[in-house]
Amino acid sequence: MQWALSISALAAVMVLGACHKKVAPPPPPPPPPPPAPTASLTASPNTIDKGQSVTLTWETTNATDVSIDGIGAVQANGSQSVTPADSTTYHLVAKGGGGTQEATARVTVNAPPPPPPPAPSMTEEDMFAQNVKDVYFNYDNYDIRADQQSAVQADIAFLKEHADIKFTIEGHCDERGSTEYNLALGDNRASSLRSALISGGIAADRIRTISYGKERPFCSESNEECWQQNRRDHFVYMK
Repeated sequence: MQWALSISALAAVMVLGACHKKVAPPPPPPPPPPPAPTASLTASPNTIDKGQSVTLTWETTNATDVSIDGIGAVQANGSQSVTPADSTTYHLVAKGGGGTQEATARVTVNAPPPPPPPAPSMTEEDMFAQNVKDVYFNYDNYDIRADQQSAVQADIAFLKEHADIKFTIEGHCDERGSTEYNLALGDNRASSLRSALISGGIAADRIRTISYGKERPFCSESNEECWQQNRRDHFVYMK
């Protein structure tokens, strides 16, 4: 009996001791994962002509490493002017503890219009027609008028610069008078201008003359304005 009482007492002591023993606290929860980065990239304007500039603007959060293709590493937020030679898609990459985020911005560069085709070079005949001017006369007269002297001198200057050109001087008249008379008057007008050109230094063998009198009028109306146009020496390029 005494032994049994001892055993009971010892068990009670052990139970009481166990009640007072501290319980270990649970482990702390793991830290939350770092937030994922955000990124945006814009281009203004997004369409330009070749040679113009664009402003790239970007914003990121939760990023420790930000770069743009073709530019390199950049700050987390910022802007930069660029001048793309061709249409380009700019690509931004933002990296952080929470991962990677990307953004793009497209810039369209308008191609310049094709250059105009080269102007066709003028032929000698074209230059002759453009630069050598007709000479006009008074009614029933074949003397070169004072107001036509500047035209004659300009013709001489051009013909001296183009010494290989040969040409015909056509003498023309208005409709008044007989056919025979006007043929003679037209011949006198062509000869008068031929003499002036030779005096100005143009070789005689470059010049041919012919008279059409009133047979080939430039203007067909019967009035002074028209007649004045028909009283002329007309130059024709000889091919």
